[in-house]
Amino acid sequence: MNARVEPSQAARDGVPGATQPIEGRVLYHVVNGVAILTLDRPQALNALSHAMVRELAEHIERCRKDDSVVALVLRGSGEKGFCAGGDVRALYHAANAGNVDGAQGWRQFFIDEYRLDFALHAFPKPIVALADGITMGGGMGLAQAASLRVATERSKIAMPETRIGFVPDVGATRFLSVMPVELALYVGLTGAVLSGADAVYCGLADVWVQSEWLHGFEERLAKLPANQVRERLREAFVPATTPMPHAAIEPLAPQIEKHFDARSSVADISASLASALISNPPVDRRAWLQSALDALHGYSPTMLHVTREALLRGRRISLADAYRMELGIVSRAIEEGDFREGVRAHLVDKDRAPRWQPSSLEDVRPERVAHFLTSPWPSARHPLADLGELPPQRSSQLPS
Repeated sequence: MNARVEPSQAARDGVPGATQPIEGRVLYHVVNGVAILTLDRPQALNALSHAMVRELAEHIERCRKDDSVVALVLRGSGEKGFCAGGDVRALYHAANAGNVDGAQGWRQFFIDEYRLDFALHAFPKPIVALADGITMGGGMGLAQAASLRVATERSKIAMPETRIGFVPDVGATRFLSVMPVELALYVGLTGAVLSGADAVYCGLADVWVQSEWLHGFEERLAKLPANQVRERLREAFVPATTPMPHAAIEPLAPQIEKHFDARSSVADISASLASALISNPPVDRRAWLQSALDALHGYSPTMLHVTREALLRGRRISLADAYRMELGIVSRAIEEGDFREGVRAHLVDKDRAPRWQPSSLEDVRPERVAHFLTSPWPSARHPLADLGELPPQRSSQLPS
């Protein structure tokens, strides 16, 4: 039986956009003790507005405290996907207007988003994320906190931030470390779009199911014995037999390992790809080499260098420290980096001709990269200074 609850506090308090369709909202209902949160902004591929981030955080806290809620499901509305990321156009306009730290400021958005993601990672009950369709950027930040990450044949999974002069964030500098370092560099630097099967292969999804199977998950949840919902939660989302399709990225692994060596600079990686291209490779390999090289030649040189270093550092630090590092990088990218130019070129004016500063990988100075990776705040005054450490074994893991 479905139980509706009242609107979120954000909506009741009149947070700008909280009740306006263009801003989106978060729908909430409960089935057999399982809270289902639906990102409801399909016209924008469920991109996260600031109001939605606040609503999600409020619902998560409510579910954490409510003993009648035994698990949580995250999903998106509409036919195209779970969540395409944060609302970068809104952030662009906030940055241009000088709106930094106010309630609707761009930096406050990231602080609130990272706190939300961390709260999901620390959530003491199982979380299921349905990465059915487009799941990118901020959507990945939500999904990667889940105990069960479900991908489908419709999944398009990516961290495409470097394309707009940004850095893979929302914890990506840490959660991409589940895969070999060369693969993490490839995914993080190029923004490669992964299929559902690719995501399972890379460790970014736990299971692959047919999208159609997910249509009936609420009915299956409702039929579970009330005292066994948590123990049998997986049954509602994963059929008894699930044939796994071929992961297209798997045969590319040797090439990725060869060209995206962790000891290589981004310029060296680019040179390695270019050298392989002129050696008359097979047609399928040529297409992959060209695609990867085009990304490294077309994206912000500064942020490619910064992203490489951030991904390497992220493998050695905690999730909380990763969020703190990312907030510093994000702040510098917006205040003095290529973010606004990237968004202008790709999402606002759409001339697809960003004017990066500097314009080539070779012209990015090491001290510039170091500057982006140096926190703008003393440790004690960092906006995320209070994020603690996660327990080594979460109590929210699902029985397999």
